[in-house]
Amino acid sequence: MKKYISILIICMSMVSFGQNPNGDSKEVMITGNIIEASTGAPLEYATVAFTDMQGKIVTGGITDLEGKYAIKVPAGMYKVTFEFIGFSTKSLENQNLTEDTTLPTVSLAEDLESLDEIVIRAETTEVVVRLDKKIYNIGKDLTTSGANVGDALSNVPSVTVDIDGSIALRGNENVRILINGKPSAIAGFGSTDALRALPADAIDRVEVITSPSARYDAEGTAGILNIILRKEKTLGLNGSLQTNVGVPASSSLNGNINLRTDKFNIFNNTGWRYRESPGKAYFSNQYLSSNIINPLVIENRDMDRINRNFNTNLGIEYFISDKTSVTASAFFSHGNDDDETINKTDEFDTNNDLAISRDRIEYESETDTNYQLALNYITKFDDNGHELKADLQFEKENEEEISLINENNTYPNEVVLPSEFITTDENQKEYLAQIDYVRPIGENAQFEAGFRGNFTETVTDYELTEQMTAGGSFIRNDSLSNMFTYNENVNALYSQYGNKYGKFSVLLGLRLEHTQLKGEVDAENVEANGDDALNINFDKSYTGLFPTLNLTYELNDRESITLGYNRRINRPRGRWINPFPSRSSEANIFQGNPNLDPAFASAFDLGYLKRWSKLTLTSSIYYQHETDAFERIQEDTGQETSNGIPIIRTLPINLSTNERIGFEVGILYNPAKWLRLNGSFNFFQFNTDGEFNGIDYGAKNTSYFARGSAKVSLPYNIEWQTNAFYRGPSNNSQTENDGILSVDLALSKDILNDNATVGFNVNDLFNSRKRSSLTTTDTFISESEYQWRQRSVNLSFTYRFNQKKERRPQESRDDDEGEF
Repeated sequence: MKKYISILIICMSMVSFGQNPNGDSKEVMITGNIIEASTGAPLEYATVAFTDMQGKIVTGGITDLEGKYAIKVPAGMYKVTFEFIGFSTKSLENQNLTEDTTLPTVSLAEDLESLDEIVIRAETTEVVVRLDKKIYNIGKDLTTSGANVGDALSNVPSVTVDIDGSIALRGNENVRILINGKPSAIAGFGSTDALRALPADAIDRVEVITSPSARYDAEGTAGILNIILRKEKTLGLNGSLQTNVGVPASSSLNGNINLRTDKFNIFNNTGWRYRESPGKAYFSNQYLSSNIINPLVIENRDMDRINRNFNTNLGIEYFISDKTSVTASAFFSHGNDDDETINKTDEFDTNNDLAISRDRIEYESETDTNYQLALNYITKFDDNGHELKADLQFEKENEEEISLINENNTYPNEVVLPSEFITTDENQKEYLAQIDYVRPIGENAQFEAGFRGNFTETVTDYELTEQMTAGGSFIRNDSLSNMFTYNENVNALYSQYGNKYGKFSVLLGLRLEHTQLKGEVDAENVEANGDDALNINFDKSYTGLFPTLNLTYELNDRESITLGYNRRINRPRGRWINPFPSRSSEANIFQGNPNLDPAFASAFDLGYLKRWSKLTLTSSIYYQHETDAFERIQEDTGQETSNGIPIIRTLPINLSTNERIGFEVGILYNPAKWLRLNGSFNFFQFNTDGEFNGIDYGAKNTSYFARGSAKVSLPYNIEWQTNAFYRGPSNNSQTENDGILSVDLALSKDILNDNATVGFNVNDLFNSRKRSSLTTTDTFISESEYQWRQRSVNLSFTYRFNQKKERRPQESRDDDEGEF
């Protein structure tokens, strides 16, 4: 029970705070510092307790991120006790504290007798609940060994990652992803494409922010995922090296090194990765019109993708003084992808006899270069949280795609058809400037204010050349070739106030954001295409107020209730707004909609947390009302391919309203030293109301997803972990999606005196992670099945030097976001 005494101390001190056992109304400020004996590193969240001569705990407190404490105590004689989970307790006896005093620095050594219990906790995902977020310390998750950050997110409660990489929070894909509290090209928006370049071991923790406070961007109606990357705190030189090989063919090498002294901290993470991702897709379109000669078209698509990536992150943190530091960092990545997509199309006549067979082969080469420069400054005016932060960030990304599409009929006669050659050059620049000010007021209150400016420009140069006759010269298609320039500029001001009244905490904030969305197309014959959606020159501005309110009531030291409200915005971006269609299939295309307006949502969240000795329960009920919500629809364009096949496009549109209601529950359970379990269940219902082009797209969608994980300690220090995930069936007004089951299996063993680890895992054990759907309209019926990547097997080896295995939960570390 010793590890829970610190929690009890704080709760008791709240009740007795201000009572003077010595009959003296005078209060004095007691300060000091607690460090780890073996490394000299500060011990954050260590407990300090003051006990009077009658043996009664009068008050207490905890240390900050630098291991410092500042506690007001009624003047008198005390025994001062210092504790931290997994460390031996120290005490200072008979301390006569009658005036402001700085106590000697206290060094706590690890308690070797309690390490086994502590290791169990550190190797399991843990949850910490704050006023505006849930923090998941990932722990030693075996199934992410050799995986990337995108894969690791799929193991976080409330989060799902689709088979094509789309990230959703509580079933909603309108989620904002931050890296260390800031927008980053590494993260993108609602996709793991760039995150696949980073190893999962780079994650320190993931903050799931379903009720964001005013300090965060208002972007993302579902909420925010804030990925905090590791930054070593141990003094001296340390690091690790990890290598992986797998089937389908994959390999990677990643290393990190850290040098920390009293004046500076230099850190670097560098990785190289090669990965093959074979996938498959199936489409069946049944056209209902009697005028179509071949009403049934079946496509079978084989995809072979090869990804190569190099990334490095180098930074230096310089400590100007004990309270002021500057950090400069640079991130660079270079990727080279080679993809081949073979689309075999069979057309059947009204008698279901094969009429035409056709092969369409697309070769695509993509090169991505991305770099980011960042400068961060922080100064702490005192030890009570009074601080100022400033950040500058610049990013530049270049993506070049070259596609060659060859097509030929194979039945009834072999005929070579004209080819297409497509080049796409996309350049993006993003500037960020941010300043945050935090001012404590009294003992329990805090005021925050800040500014953030985000300025992004994306230029997409798209050129389509095609042959008029097979084997002929390539001629530019001026009706589709274009240069699309998209600007998104966001200026934001915020302020918020928080206070704690006994067991009740409140955080109230207001954020003002001004958004400018500007699009301009440079094309010679845009209007000749005959599609109004191509008239896309626009300049729109939106100014919005985004209030936030977060409340917490502590029923006791292990039980609490939270209530949150916030208003959010979802801005259209990327391929959702670019009106020039994909060309992988003649008859099934995706086309962006430049007429999309931002969607606005108001969300409510009621949460409950309960901790027992071996069990933690988290749960919440949530409701969201969204206007101008985005929805993907499928429609017959009225156009046909050169072979007379109707062209069906998928188009994102604004619908009038979207109501979401649901509940989720999560359990972390450690019934024995050799067994750790966790699981979560999320049930939700979407109710959409709206129409487009005279068609009613209103629908009600009820679905759920569940995940479970079991980790078992086997003999000979072997760890075994199994993860299972199931997403239930879902639907919208047109499409029904089948459920998806995925199971991952992993084993690991520490060797070389625990300085190295060998790991083995199987991702998608039953090769069942496939998306199957059925779309029904008045003019066609479409059935499809899609598999992004087949089952994979991975073997990893990790070697650590001067790095200890994590032995204690790190509930709070260096954080680029202020905490209340």
